[in-house]
Amino acid sequence: MPLRLFQTSGDLMADRRFEFARDLQLKGDLPAAADLIEQAIELAPNFTSAWFTLGEIRSQLGERDKAIAAFREARRSDPEDQHGARLHLIRLGDVQLSEMPKAYVQALFDQYAPRFEHTLINDLGYRAPSLIFKAVLAARVAAKKPALFKRAIDLGCGTGLAAAAFARQVDHFTGIDLSPGMIKQARATDLYAELEIADMIEGLRGKGDASANLVVAADAFVYLSDLAPVLSEARRVLAPGGMLAFTLETHDGSGIVLGEGLRYAHSAEYVRGAIAGAGLKLLTVETASPRNENNEPVRGLVVVAEKT
Repeated sequence: MPLRLFQTSGDLMADRRFEFARDLQLKGDLPAAADLIEQAIELAPNFTSAWFTLGEIRSQLGERDKAIAAFREARRSDPEDQHGARLHLIRLGDVQLSEMPKAYVQALFDQYAPRFEHTLINDLGYRAPSLIFKAVLAARVAAKKPALFKRAIDLGCGTGLAAAAFARQVDHFTGIDLSPGMIKQARATDLYAELEIADMIEGLRGKGDASANLVVAADAFVYLSDLAPVLSEARRVLAPGGMLAFTLETHDGSGIVLGEGLRYAHSAEYVRGAIAGAGLKLLTVETASPRNENNEPVRGLVVVAEKT
């Protein structure tokens, strides 16, 4: 997916040791890589990228306690947690399930932005926007209503692939994304009347009651654990009869889990409860894969709800 985040230690020798360690890690010589990383940390004790990479290596070696210690140091040296060390601590069972650090999501997609579309379409078979479009169209046909919307909001808009799917159905599109890099790419498409740099919930909170007829989120809610806040704001922003449509990753169990890909997966049962709890009417919840990963379809859901 994105390029690997690297934050220099400010010490040339420490940075070089880190680079050599990364080469060894990629070649599979994990003990030697760990040794070099520890040498880099001795030279630069607050070297966040080194602490984070040491945590990864210790995890790969099956050394859970040492991995936890390293990821904790990565968080200590960078409280904003741009590397996402807390997510690894969740996976290791050291901390409870919680939301992703905003700085991590922003850094992730700022790096990803220049090659986002190429990677998604050509390498991952990305189909979330088309799944959402078809589900919304089917819901409108079933209700004998036209699939035309005066004002729509694209949450986690990325480079604009969802807006492209709905271009003929929407008069006024607003895109919201936490990543300035993604917003820059979206602006170049001329698909949006408005674009905002904000997280999804903050962006919705800035919108008036009943000010939108459609809210879409293509593969964006996988970066949220608790869906209740965003669903509640979406309902407030939607006009009566307005629709919310989104894709998610899912799993066989109950509730929410953080998967190996460091994205949240929500069970269908959880989604049904969250939609009902937000006061929305569930129209569609179907299994559908939004993209591939490791040459296998990712298990997902496409969901459509309505404000009655």
